[in-house]
Amino acid sequence: MTSGLPARRAAVTALTFVLTSRTALDTALIQAPDFAGLDPRDRAFARLVSATTLRRRGQIGAVMNKLMQRPLPDAALPARLILETAVAQLVFLGTKPHAAVSGAVDLAKSRRDTDRFSGLINAVLRKVVTQGKAVADATPLAANLPAWLRESWLRAYGAETLEGIAAAAVNPPPLDLTLRDPDTAGDWAEKLGMEILPTGTLRKREIGDITALTGFEEGHWWAQDAGAAIPARLLGARKGETVLDLCAAPGGKTMQLASTGADVTALDASPKRMKKVEENLERTGLKASCVTDDGQVWGEDGSFDAILLDAPCSATGTLRRRPDAAWIKNAEDVQSLQPIQNALFRNATRLLKPGGRLVICTCSLQPEEGERWLESGLRRQESLVVDPIRPEEMPGLEAAILENGSVRLTPALWPERGGIDGFFIARLKKSGGS
Repeated sequence: MTSGLPARRAAVTALTFVLTSRTALDTALIQAPDFAGLDPRDRAFARLVSATTLRRRGQIGAVMNKLMQRPLPDAALPARLILETAVAQLVFLGTKPHAAVSGAVDLAKSRRDTDRFSGLINAVLRKVVTQGKAVADATPLAANLPAWLRESWLRAYGAETLEGIAAAAVNPPPLDLTLRDPDTAGDWAEKLGMEILPTGTLRKREIGDITALTGFEEGHWWAQDAGAAIPARLLGARKGETVLDLCAAPGGKTMQLASTGADVTALDASPKRMKKVEENLERTGLKASCVTDDGQVWGEDGSFDAILLDAPCSATGTLRRRPDAAWIKNAEDVQSLQPIQNALFRNATRLLKPGGRLVICTCSLQPEEGERWLESGLRRQESLVVDPIRPEEMPGLEAAILENGSVRLTPALWPERGGIDGFFIARLKKSGGS
């Protein structure tokens, strides 16, 4: 590893993009000028530092507020982020104090807009070395969430589940794999040293380089969170059926559906994202018809036996994998997506044959994008009724089934197994069939 200065600079630059331009972290890192020239270890360090800072912002803020006489001015965001990333290293990542403190001071001195804060940064971080962990440990994990999410989830789920979600959000996620042939789970679990979850997903606690794992190039499996793999399984696609994956990219659910032998159509509005679906299908040797079009209006009435609609949403259920989602989204984003979600729901109903099955889902913890979305959709689409999900279809997650037969997954579930992404899932049936 190098001196660490370029990696720390890349982390601060990426965080600046995330917080000021609402850019996803992975995109922000790619845009950071220093990032491309880093060796793999330094790249991993830059991502770890920036992701940890986003995951722990509430605790980091509490440490800084306790140990600083006055807060930095709003215009001094770069200096604040240098401090935040250094606190993350000292308190949560176990970086040696000398490396974290001197690295932050050197970074501050290297920038014209932060040089005047270098002495302050040095003084504060020396206090953090001795006092920071105690302050962080005394701060509730829910403080790491933006207020709009914290308040929303408290109302929706209560204090205990809120704390469980917050606890899951501060930890990096495990690696989850979906198999092309589920019957080979035992063999692949042994080959890869992974656990078989009750739902059939394979899990390993450390992600690492998945492209180096046995079976990747041959397409025997693909990375997919255990929660994300459930909707396609609940659709129950069968060989010979016509099945639509509406909003298909990046293709995990398309591959699940295609592996059943069904005649699958994958549709997405983004040519760039549809390219990813095609690449994934090619790697796994699975077949689907790929269509780039607007899912709100595309298609002919009654074309499909079964449809999976994974609607665009705020993605607040994925904070374990995307810690930036808490900071680049807001309540207004949730509202702005509802017309699109409703239009997709309406068109999916039109495209479904009488007697056909529709699974709707979002990777969101917001009731407006889940329970309330279903309620409003059923009021508008009178031909649909809920097809209740049964306990035997949700092994190990039976408690996630709601009274009306839909499913609410939260990251507070499976804490002993490493958690699960947040999802809302409902299965519906269209009247008129035999």
